[in-house]
Amino acid sequence: MSELLDLLGTQSLWIAVLRIATPLVFGTLGVLLCERAGVLNLGIEGIMVAGAFSGWLAVYLGLPLWGGVAVAACTGMVFGALHAWLTVGLALSQHVSGLGITLLATSLSYYAYRVSFPKVSTPPTVKPFAPMEGLGVPILSAQTPLTLLALLLVPALAWFLYRTPAGLAVRMVGENPQAAESQGIPVLATRSLAIVAGSALMGVAGAFLTLSAFDAFFFNMVNGRGWICVALVVFASWRPGKALAGALLFAFFDALQLRLQQSGAAVLPYQLYLMLPYALSILALVLVARRAAYPQALMKPYRKGER
Repeated sequence: MSELLDLLGTQSLWIAVLRIATPLVFGTLGVLLCERAGVLNLGIEGIMVAGAFSGWLAVYLGLPLWGGVAVAACTGMVFGALHAWLTVGLALSQHVSGLGITLLATSLSYYAYRVSFPKVSTPPTVKPFAPMEGLGVPILSAQTPLTLLALLLVPALAWFLYRTPAGLAVRMVGENPQAAESQGIPVLATRSLAIVAGSALMGVAGAFLTLSAFDAFFFNMVNGRGWICVALVVFASWRPGKALAGALLFAFFDALQLRLQQSGAAVLPYQLYLMLPYALSILALVLVARRAAYPQALMKPYRKGER
């Protein structure tokens, strides 16, 4: 127990928590924005892979780091536009479309990597974002600018959703699109724009992995983070502030199990420690999900003029 308490008091643990949480924050906010508009986006896993690859490749080819982030965001927007066309424009199944986009984006990214580097066994590296050492804030100073951006996006999205007419329109089309249409709100356009914007955040989440957490692109580097983001939105009851708390909670469990294995304090098989963050997250999700007030029009296709 004393070793565990000592571990919790180390600054390196909390630095790791914030670093692990950053892509989850970007991804969860992206899913939240889509679902607030009434559309489930299961394409997040593939969009994160595509964002990770495209952003890294852009920097490798000579663009600055922020240029790589912009390319990743644009890549996410392209796949988001495809998802919007299939689910909003054609009113197809949101589950099938999302899973199809995950498969498409992942496969295209892996194929493009093999074509770009056919004879390379070790992935080329780029110079990633440097920590903000001059910031002078403990823990946060050890992070990169993308972490600060993720943290700032949480209150920004909350302000947008609850304090602006556009945010009200997004929430309205996710709750009652018929009523929104009667008020002159373009339901299809609003949903489509929300999906595209949310997918851009998913692309940036992927770019964080290759341009900040690591310096190269690896197969399977997203490793299920997209699915965690979908679950965190439910845990957060579709609220940005709670989404941040959920991302930090999962990141804490993940960082803790890594430290327990590295410190030698682990007395159980390592597989159980790998399972720990997922098991505890599922438990937290079960406890919270029953009270979650989900958008009433979520996953319900809308056709203009229908009642």
